[in-house]
Amino acid sequence: MQGIIAAWGRILGGYRPSLSIEITRECPLRCPGCYAYGEEHLGGEITLRQVRDFKGQELIDNVLALVDQHKPLHVSIVGGEPLVRYRELNTILPELARRGIWVQLVTSAVREIPKEWASIPKLHITVSIDGLQPEHDARRTPATYDRIQKHIVGHKIVVHCTVTRQQINRPGYLDEFLAFWSAKDEVRKVWMSLYTPQIGEVSDERLTPDDRTRVIADLMALRLKYPKLEAPEGMLKVYAEPPQNPDDCVFARTTTSVSADLTTRIEPCQFGGTPDCENCGCVASAGLGAVARHKLWGFVPVGSIFTGSVAIGERARKRRERNGVTAGVPVGVTAEPG
Repeated sequence: MQGIIAAWGRILGGYRPSLSIEITRECPLRCPGCYAYGEEHLGGEITLRQVRDFKGQELIDNVLALVDQHKPLHVSIVGGEPLVRYRELNTILPELARRGIWVQLVTSAVREIPKEWASIPKLHITVSIDGLQPEHDARRTPATYDRIQKHIVGHKIVVHCTVTRQQINRPGYLDEFLAFWSAKDEVRKVWMSLYTPQIGEVSDERLTPDDRTRVIADLMALRLKYPKLEAPEGMLKVYAEPPQNPDDCVFARTTTSVSADLTTRIEPCQFGGTPDCENCGCVASAGLGAVARHKLWGFVPVGSIFTGSVAIGERARKRRERNGVTAGVPVGVTAEPG
């Protein structure tokens, strides 16, 4: 509740409470279905591998300046592969903690996660794992199961699995996956997303309508069997009936996503391009969607309060722009805070 109130204050002030940063364009993996390296991710004129990115003190300074500009409560550090910039993150992460900002770092665990990160407050490390070992290792080499299990020692991580069509061709697959990772002491929770395609996409990863129905039903049962699976009923209901467009998505409207040049905005949400919202399976979108659909006192949807608050915040943002408040903005970065 305290976090919701703080986020509400940011929204009323014309800021988005969450900031997602592609910390680097580099990644040693070539994963099928990776949205970050899709041709349309940044609008079609340039791809993530083509943008300029930063290293060393320049990266540290520009990331902190971007945070000062947007004033987020929560920062997601994604990529590319964030561990490519672990030296810079050794400075950035403690500084964000000092500022009281919650941080989620999403990694493949392709290299050892620095041991000292385990003691950084408000840092959550999320490891992306694509199914059981045979499928994962084929998709994510060199970030293999063996490497992941070695590199997460000493940490408490979140396992994040995006369910694709390849994983559900046999009954019991998700049960086996959850049994394996729930048994690990290093795992404190498991998140399950559903693969989110682009509009018109035809791929091996894309789930059919029947696939989605079956996966949601499986997760409804598995959440009762595995306490580490964080899949509330309300969230799973949003998977069944996702927001129809970005304007209806609380996550899209409360998160600013920026590419590795720290200038290019990723729109309409972190997927970029033209995501097929009717087939969205984003765990963050579903989680916030469930909050928006909750009814206060049994009849007032939280989403209606959110919509009114965004309108108030938009007026505050425009006043700030008219007054020329752009302090702390990195060179080349737009002054618009969200």
